[in-house]
Amino acid sequence: MNGTDYRWPTRPVVVVCIDGGDPRYLEQLLQEDAIPNMRAFIEQGFGSVADGSMPSFTCPNNMSIITGTPTSRHGISGNYYLDTKTWQPVVMTGPELLRGDTILARFAQEGAKVVSITAKDKLRRQLGKGLDVSQGHVSFSSEFADRCTLVENGIENVLAYVGMPQPDMYSMELSLFVLEAGIKLLKDHRPDLMYLSLTDFVQHKWSPTELDARRFYERLDDAFGRLAQEDVVLALTADHGMSDKSNAAGEPNVIWLQDRLDERFGRDEMTVVCPITDAFVAHHGALGGFVRVWSKGRVDADSIMAFIQGMDGIELALNKTTACRMFDMPEDREADVVVISREDVCIGASAASHHLDGLKGHRLRTHGGISEAKVPVILNRPLNARYRQKVTWKPLKSHDIFELALNGTD
Repeated sequence: MNGTDYRWPTRPVVVVCIDGGDPRYLEQLLQEDAIPNMRAFIEQGFGSVADGSMPSFTCPNNMSIITGTPTSRHGISGNYYLDTKTWQPVVMTGPELLRGDTILARFAQEGAKVVSITAKDKLRRQLGKGLDVSQGHVSFSSEFADRCTLVENGIENVLAYVGMPQPDMYSMELSLFVLEAGIKLLKDHRPDLMYLSLTDFVQHKWSPTELDARRFYERLDDAFGRLAQEDVVLALTADHGMSDKSNAAGEPNVIWLQDRLDERFGRDEMTVVCPITDAFVAHHGALGGFVRVWSKGRVDADSIMAFIQGMDGIELALNKTTACRMFDMPEDREADVVVISREDVCIGASAASHHLDGLKGHRLRTHGGISEAKVPVILNRPLNARYRQKVTWKPLKSHDIFELALNGTD
């Protein structure tokens, strides 16, 4: 499917996307000996760092993982793109915008039993594209665990089944609920394929050295250990990393790009879209390391790029063709100019359009650029000879994770 041959699983395959799981968290906590199960997986199975898809946001990378393809193939290159007929942003979380099949749906069509659980419901429908839950499959989010139905999700009474209360959107429990539900379903039903996608609330809020981050990863590690005990192939990866983008005073280090462009070229000449934006922005203020600029026609891309490239904190300003070629993105949904910030800097539209009250008391930690595109890839079982050889010469991508789990272990 989608150009890759997948082997039928001989035991359940569980793939976990640790949202915001920057390799620096693992590096720190391995040094502190705080995550013994993940250490055992790395030492006895397989561990490496891979390239995620660009932009390094949640939706594009989850879709890459679940289809085994880059964004140029599946078409989801952010949470939003701009409809230039109306000049209004279009939400990209509908299943109709996802190109190609998901690995889960194709296996289900061939008779496999599959489970997909996400933290945020914005992913649930795309991950469940083509999945007929009336055939015994399960697809739900912990965000809406309290309203699951057999018709919509293939499961009901989820809170009682898992034995946990409805988690708050801004909590580590939103992710932990996903894992506990996955463990329960694995024990009771032993599906062939399971995809568990977490949320990055913790990584946005706390750095790798902070106590709450350690507590979260200790609980993740415990859950991963219990998953591995069920005789599964367990594969761990992330959708993106996370960088501190605050200045010495602890304030967000922001380039307000729409304001700068309006001042230079005049108002209403172009539109800046921040594709990190979704319904829950309190922990990042809709600020990220990657934005898009569409011109309304009177200012050409070269002029826009020349102006932006001179700004301190900008890593790249690229035209549509170059950006899509460099980062394997879909050209028909790309802007005239793509802008990527330096690791310690983020980009917003206009200062008046972003609400940063939710960041009070915490440094801004966010993602989207090249600096957040490295992610871990960990398997609890060793690679077979063919794939040990393959990963030595072919650059490892996070969207290879299902291929590694299904084809790369014996």
